[in-house]
Amino acid sequence: MALIDEIIARAKSCKQRIVLPESLEDRTITAADRAIADDLAEIILIGSKEAILTKAESLGLKHIAKATIIDPATSEKTQKYIDLLYELRKAKGMTPEQAENLVKNNPLYFGCLVIKSGDADGQISGALSTTGDTLRPALQIIKCAPGITCVSGAMLMLTNAKEYGENGVLVIGDVAVTPAPDAAQLAQIAVCTARTAKSVAGFEDPRVAMLSFSTKGSAKHEVVDKVVEATRLAKELDPELHVDGELQADAALVPSVGATKAPGSEIAGKANTLVFPNLEVGNIAYKLIQRLGGAQAIGPILQGIARPVNDLSRGCSVDDIYKMVAITACQAMDAK
Repeated sequence: MALIDEIIARAKSCKQRIVLPESLEDRTITAADRAIADDLAEIILIGSKEAILTKAESLGLKHIAKATIIDPATSEKTQKYIDLLYELRKAKGMTPEQAENLVKNNPLYFGCLVIKSGDADGQISGALSTTGDTLRPALQIIKCAPGITCVSGAMLMLTNAKEYGENGVLVIGDVAVTPAPDAAQLAQIAVCTARTAKSVAGFEDPRVAMLSFSTKGSAKHEVVDKVVEATRLAKELDPELHVDGELQADAALVPSVGATKAPGSEIAGKANTLVFPNLEVGNIAYKLIQRLGGAQAIGPILQGIARPVNDLSRGCSVDDIYKMVAITACQAMDAK
């Protein structure tokens, strides 16, 4: 079974409540209809029920009436969410009037408050919104997971090189969010990427390689020192994490090179989860793997938030959104 089919099957096995706040966007509502038809998740749409059902009818969609539709203008919980947002943000200067405006007029904020209140498990936006617009309410309301202070983005790489990773599948990070992580942030990225490898890719044993241009002291530089320190901190943050570094990419992936460059390492030559020293390297690397290596890239998958909130490209397809519903559902199961 292909990895994405496995992800979809896991999502169906324990249906999660996923908010799609951009409910009148054509691709989003079409993906919602498909998710409902396939029993993939319990879909929550934010907005006017009349407007949403009218849009669904105009697109020939048959299942949207089965979604939970919450209208901030009429919901009995709207005032509860206004009060919650005000309490969360008053120390930062938010007034009750500002909280009311955001809750009633910004569905991304409303959706995150639904999650914070325990009425939903995850959210997906970005077909209409920027990454900043997606992350802002998530960080202000849901906040980061315990022990985590930075958000990062992982990518599933489905390659044709079956001898590497898990039958050619690798999970890599950060490729999307934090440009220049310090050692503590890099350690957090390692822990979060391993969690994504487990919850989304289904790896029973994430084996994390902290990548650098040096293997076990073969080069001396402050950026190498950062990776070494991040490896130490990652082990402190999660003592059960299987992680090693610093490792060059070939030492991480190729058994013969790993045995030569890092003898005795439990990760060298066996890594299935790769952590890059900074965003620049990670983003360039995944695009090279995708374009030159013919790999399929799925993501980015946001990680580090206490409950999953994922960001779409504004150029996304219906299929992209549908798959992200499944991915978010898998993350939500692990976050509980």
